Amino acid sequence: MTGNIRVSDGGMSRELVRLGARLVQPEWSALALMESPEIVRQVHAEFIGAGADVITTNSYALVPFHIGDDRFRDQGPALIALSGELARQAADAFTDREVKVCGSLPPIFGSYEPDNFDPARVQDYLSVLVENLEPHVDIWLGETLSLIAEAEAVQTAVQASGKPLWISFTLADGAAASSSEPVLRSGESVAAAAQWAAEAGIEALLFNCSQPQVMEAAVRTAAKTFSDRNADVEIGVYANAFEQKTDTAKANEGLSKIRSDLDGDGYLHYARDWVAAGATLVGGCCGIGVDQIRKLATDLKA
Repeated sequence: MTGNIRVSDGGMSRELVRLGARLVQPEWSALALMESPEIVRQVHAEFIGAGADVITTNSYALVPFHIGDDRFRDQGPALIALSGELARQAADAFTDREVKVCGSLPPIFGSYEPDNFDPARVQDYLSVLVENLEPHVDIWLGETLSLIAEAEAVQTAVQASGKPLWISFTLADGAAASSSEPVLRSGESVAAAAQWAAEAGIEALLFNCSQPQVMEAAVRTAAKTFSDRNADVEIGVYANAFEQKTDTAKANEGLSKIRSDLDGDGYLHYARDWVAAGATLVGGCCGIGVDQIRKLATDLKA
């Protein structure tokens, strides 16, 4: 394995549960910020201790889709700031190496819901996230985005900050994944997304919250697009561990079943393929915990 791989953290929700936090819909991981913020900080610390070079704020569920419009307006700014503070504290506590903090900018109108995207309203919500995360983060991460327009909105929201921007798309991984080329959940091609990334000048293009087996093709497509355009864009992957769902399944319907084959070396096997295809940022999404991240860090950074 190459020595220039950076490892990011894994999924937050199941680690919160493992350490004793309560997790219910609709608030989901946002509930831990309200009830047990010390556990959020502990999850960040455990991922760093396992070898993560990059951690992501627990701000993914701090949107009206999860906490409602009224609570977003009343409590959102403070909760968003708290998510940034906790990640920053955990990162700064490790003095033996530099740990970067990504500010999570989620799909505002629901995960896996490209049809719900509302360009007229999206900045009203993104601006609150950006304003309150900005003092605490090193990198912006628009994640689990289903269509290119969501990525464009994130780029607009963070432009004035001057901080690096990473964009992570979620891929079709049900029946739609059988098409001849990898596609986003919107049906847009990965090639088109990579072309947008090259033209937009973002620092990294990632793929997340999809099944591990659909990621390699996306990495290869992105790598070829960047090579053809002589674009210096890093590529990353952080897959989920969900059992395969139908293409009509929602991302927030409950605690999804986890694949048993991704324990131990199972997830690492896929990660090695992503690195061979051109990825230099590797981590985990939903269901990928501290143990898998430790294996990635031990193997990929050897």
